[in-house]
Amino acid sequence: MLIGIPYLWLLALFLAPFAIVLKISLSQTTIAQPPYEPVLDLAAGWQGLVDFVSGLSLENYSILFEDELYVASYLSSLKIAAISTLLALLIAYPMAYGMARAPRSIRPTLLMAVILPFWTSLLIRVYAWIGILNPDGLLNAFLMWTGVISEPLYIMNTETAVYIGIVYSYLPFMVLPLYSSLEKLDETLLEAAADLGSPPWRAFWQITVPLSLPGVVAGCFLVFIPAVGEFVIPDLLGGSDTLMIGKTLYSEFFLNRDWPVSSAIAVLLLLVLVVPIAIYNNVQAKELEGKA
Repeated sequence: MLIGIPYLWLLALFLAPFAIVLKISLSQTTIAQPPYEPVLDLAAGWQGLVDFVSGLSLENYSILFEDELYVASYLSSLKIAAISTLLALLIAYPMAYGMARAPRSIRPTLLMAVILPFWTSLLIRVYAWIGILNPDGLLNAFLMWTGVISEPLYIMNTETAVYIGIVYSYLPFMVLPLYSSLEKLDETLLEAAADLGSPPWRAFWQITVPLSLPGVVAGCFLVFIPAVGEFVIPDLLGGSDTLMIGKTLYSEFFLNRDWPVSSAIAVLLLLVLVVPIAIYNNVQAKELEGKA
């Protein structure tokens, strides 16, 4: 019963909606309510079921691979998410390392400072970045006041602004698992390495980094997965040339009213994210079995 209740929750809130989206992705667009066909007619009995199944097709998925817009959207989303994840890792690792090495009395305060942005709506925080990155915003005003630049920087409505928004928004998701791994690190291993003549930089790369890899992997997953399907940040901070699959999905669903194609986009996006994770977990499980 203890493991059954979570699985029922997962079935109700994930598998059932996914089955509905998958069914819509196999349908065809039509001017009706709902705007797709076929629709299962239970009153028609067995013949209704036969007609329903025969009306399903993979045409929408073939459209995704034939149209360059969708291919470019997926590739651009993967690129932006990968670069954002790398930038978040480079920023978060020193933060998490410093938090883990800080005196225990101030660690809760540092941890609270990382979690604090979650108390404010993501939408409000992204709108705040608009005021910062605009040509007449706070960043340009500060740089021009200090004399660093003589003309405003045009960061808004570029991919750079999207990177800034994603890294800022998802940085806590990278810091927290890294901090959890680094805090549990046995410091006697570093002391033993120092006693054996290892310099601090070598002990860091050969002891600290390998032992923190579980936190690195977890943080990368927590940042990369939502960043791929991000819509709000590229829509508000990116320009018209910023192509991401979240914006494409929104356009197909709400502007073009093409529910089947937008559902196919969502299903394919889920497969692109879930399949590599499943493969990674399978490899990790085999490695653990081999060590056992």
